[in-house]
Amino acid sequence: MAAVFPTVREVLDLGPLRRGAPRVLAGESALGRRVRWVHVAEVPDIAALLDGGELVLTTGIGLPADEAGLRAFVDDLADVGASGLVVELGRRFADSVPRAMVAAAGRRGLPLVELRRATPFVPITEAVHALIVDAQLTELRATEEIHQRFTELSVEGAEPAEVVRQAADLAGCPVVLENPARQVLAFDPAGEDPGSLLDGWERHSRRIRPAGRTGYDPDAGWLATIVGARGQDWGRLLLRWPGADAPPSRLTILLERAASTLALGRLIRRDAEGLERQIHRNLLTALLDHARPVDEVALRARALGVVLDRRQLIGVMVRHRPDPAGEPGAEAAQARLHDLAEAVGRAIRDARLTGLASVVDEQAVGALLALRPDQADDQALAAFAAALDRVRLAGAGWPGDGPGAVPGGPARRPDQPGRPEPRRVVVAAGSTVPTLREARRSLVEARQVADAARRGRRDLPVFRLSQVGLPGLLHLLRDEPRVQTFVERELGALLAHDAEHPREHLVDTLRAYLEHGRNKSAAAAAAHLSRPAFYERLTRIGRILDADLDSVPVCLSLHVALLALDAIHDDA
Repeated sequence: MAAVFPTVREVLDLGPLRRGAPRVLAGESALGRRVRWVHVAEVPDIAALLDGGELVLTTGIGLPADEAGLRAFVDDLADVGASGLVVELGRRFADSVPRAMVAAAGRRGLPLVELRRATPFVPITEAVHALIVDAQLTELRATEEIHQRFTELSVEGAEPAEVVRQAADLAGCPVVLENPARQVLAFDPAGEDPGSLLDGWERHSRRIRPAGRTGYDPDAGWLATIVGARGQDWGRLLLRWPGADAPPSRLTILLERAASTLALGRLIRRDAEGLERQIHRNLLTALLDHARPVDEVALRARALGVVLDRRQLIGVMVRHRPDPAGEPGAEAAQARLHDLAEAVGRAIRDARLTGLASVVDEQAVGALLALRPDQADDQALAAFAAALDRVRLAGAGWPGDGPGAVPGGPARRPDQPGRPEPRRVVVAAGSTVPTLREARRSLVEARQVADAARRGRRDLPVFRLSQVGLPGLLHLLRDEPRVQTFVERELGALLAHDAEHPREHLVDTLRAYLEHGRNKSAAAAAAHLSRPAFYERLTRIGRILDADLDSVPVCLSLHVALLALDAIHDDA
């Protein structure tokens, strides 16, 4: 929809002005300026009384007599943002507007119009003000419709895609909702080509830099506002404005109202699920800690609509991988874990599964999936992991999960459809068990697998015990005294030597030798040592450990000890 106030060009087409035989002398390229009001002025210092957007009418009888004064009069009007200047000939200027005024108006790009026939100003002001008042009433009605439409959407709990669609429908312009990582969460092209709208979106979005929480970037042609509440911003809502001038205030109101609806909807959904998630946590904690009889847990779960009787049960744990940039503070970590729990709960629903899901400790979100006897557990877990990926893209930009990060698997960027982002969470599952009494075993196993897989390099949708390998197994057993004793027995002498001679790094030399399959040349190259120097180090290692480094069983034992040492030193 077009901006509501008339332009200078439209005003010149009105009957009262046409009867004055108007002629544009300067600033013709600026005739598209909006006229907010009409002001009659016969004094030279009228600019001090203007706010911008006024069309000034004058006969010139009170203007300065000198050219410098006339130029200053025009400059003052341009400085305050007047829409234009209309001069009636006959009383002060008989045949034409002074050249000094025309030159000044041309230099400042201010529309300057002369009326070659005497014209009463009252009919002009009445006609223009009627247009303006009608435009204001139209804008008021549009604003009322905006508030009514978005109030209804808030009450209905509309999804973000519907809110964006309604905003685009009311504005008649494309609207995009993005997360802090510049990923598109929802959009409506308003009849334009979606491909051209989203092509290279991330790069384009980063060039849109309005001032403040809500603002218009004239270079990019986008009006933008931040989406968030309670001090947590999780997205940005943008509206493309094709006009040369700034968008009307009605569109700013529309965009901010849509953003408030999105933020309120998110809070309502989170608060509505908050109590349910607390109950889920109580039930999962009861299973893990034996706090309640399993029959009571089953009864309470059934009351929530989660049937655990006569189902195949799988314990699942989801936790974040370590952040290379550093772990968040306690408050941010808690918010991030809360959002992850909501994502897991939504993923269960989206995968058409049933189960319990909640935060179970300071690091993990637990879930107990309840499958029908005819459901395959691998397929159900794959569906859950895929749903978690989709939730990540649909609910991206959640507070507390880092800049633009979100729970879930690899999201695909809208401008790079073939490049997945790194998976930010580990999804681990325990064994499938037939009864609720065995559910604790599956949950504990899932927790151990998640703990072991968290620092692994393999990026699997779901980790199970068979997939964590020897490093994972040793990670699970890192607190076992017998494992620690084994490490000390195998490597203690070499660790003590390195402690006394920190520059020699013999443990690293042994690690390179074993990781390269006892290939001395390859290991020497990896260690950046000459072969004679590397061979000499191996001889010293064999002497310190009293071990034959050419023996396969001996090297296997030492390699396992090194993996166990890494697991013990892992402070995850």
